[in-house]
Amino acid sequence: MPAYIIGHISIKDPAKWAEYLEQVPVTIAQWGGELVFRGKRIKVLNGAHTHSDTVVARFPDKASLTAWHDSPEYQALIPLRDAGADVTLIGYDS
Repeated sequence: MPAYIIGHISIKDPAKWAEYLEQVPVTIAQWGGELVFRGKRIKVLNGAHTHSDTVVARFPDKASLTAWHDSPEYQALIPLRDAGADVTLIGYDS
């Protein structure tokens, strides 16, 4: 059963964020994941949402999603991610 990660993003440093974006796709692919969507918020239609950007990636299953997040390759990118943006990551199963 596929599992998804959704990231809600507020960019702080565009250069560092761009550097992170160059490196993260390889880490996702290593675990069978694929980028489904990356986009900028147009308008909040209901409720409150402070982040400007969103990303969605699909993994083959929950184990792959967790293995990706906990992998040394992705963990090494977290300081760069956090320097470039405030990010909330949420995992979902389908």
